[in-house]
Amino acid sequence: MSLHHAVEITLIRPVTHAELAHAARTLPLAANHDATRLMAVVHAKTPGRSIRHVRRRLREALPVDVITTHYPDSSGHVLLNITLPPHADTALRRAAACAGQTPRIFVQLALHRALAQHIEEEAALLDGAVQRLLATTTASQLLAAVGRALTFTPGAPSC
Repeated sequence: MSLHHAVEITLIRPVTHAELAHAARTLPLAANHDATRLMAVVHAKTPGRSIRHVRRRLREALPVDVITTHYPDSSGHVLLNITLPPHADTALRRAAACAGQTPRIFVQLALHRALAQHIEEEAALLDGAVQRLLATTTASQLLAAVGRALTFTPGAPSC
């Protein structure tokens, strides 16, 4: 078990250099180009503790929206930490209770359903695009074009 965990922090808005410098005194941070996403490596016994540690350290310093573990755990899961506004938290707890679930399980199942639906929709779009292409070309021409696209290296000299 690793005692260091990579954590990604998504901010509500871009932060100023001064805000970032102030927060970095509390926790070493690396920012992306527009200062809306940050990375930190946190010493903690578990990924969950690392996320809670970051939330506590940055609560007053930065407009944190979402905190996630950057790498999946041994089960392939990425932890997600969101602080909801009070009205949204109340609504979530009420809906979870009506479903006979904890808020955590309720959100987890809702996310799984949404991701599964998204995957199905993307597959259907891709299937439709392939069918439209096959209506005007042969399967071998389509496979050759896919092969060229997958092996194309931008900036490489063409022969």
